[in-house]
Formats: sequence, structure tokens, C-alpha cells
Amino acid sequence: EVQLVESGGGLVQAGGSLRLSCAVSGFTSDDYVIGWFRQVPGKEREGVSSLDIYDKRTYYADSVKGRFTISSDNAKNTVYLQMNSLKPEDTAVYYCAATGVRSYGSNWYDVYEYDSWGQGTQVTVSS
Repeated sequence: EVQLVESGGGLVQAGGSLRLSCAVSGFTSDDYVIGWFRQVPGKEREGVSSLDIYDKRTYYADSVKGRFTISSDNAKNTVYLQMNSLKPEDTAVYYCAATGVRSYGSNWYDVYEYDSWGQGTQVTVSS
């Protein structure tokens, strides 16, 4: 069973930084993809970034390109989302998600591509 546990959320001022972590367990190889999503009340969950663990390809939403960086530490089975230059509009609950199907970037932002989800961590950016 795949399990994902997020951590690292919190309150930060605009312009600041946070690093989210997603501890991953249950996969027996590197053939999987981790996505980061975020959601605010009343809105759909949106894709922020994705990382193919096997070939290390990364994908980003336009709204976070140049500010967020996704990476992994395979020895720790952890995926990170480094968030810099945070803006109030980045405020949301952030979720990591996993899929064992590598789609080589197509539909990385689609929630239906992922079948395991973490519990979420709140990120609040004050102006």
C-alpha cells in the first residue's frame, strides 16, 4: 500500500520561502510519479508540479515556474517542494500525490492521473 505524508507547511510573509516534504512508502521501484497539488476552499484542486522519480523529469504550472522547485532524495524516499518568493495567492492546502503509471508528462496536472494522496498541509502567505 502506497502511503504519503506531507509536512513543512506553515505561515510565512510574502516573499518568504517554505519547503514542503512528502514522505513516500510502498513503492518497490523508482517507476512512479509524484505530484504536488494545492486547493483553496471553493476551488478545484490544481496541479503545481510533478516529478518522474525514474528519469527525474519535472513539470511546473506556469504560476509557479521560476519560484518553486521539485526534487527528491531517493535514499530518504522523500520528495520536496521548495517554494520561494511566495505570494498571498499561493495560500492553499498542499497535497502530494502518487501514481505508478509514468505518462511522460502528459496530464501531470490532472488529479485523476494519481491514485494515492497525502493528508495535506496548510500553507498561508500573508501580505
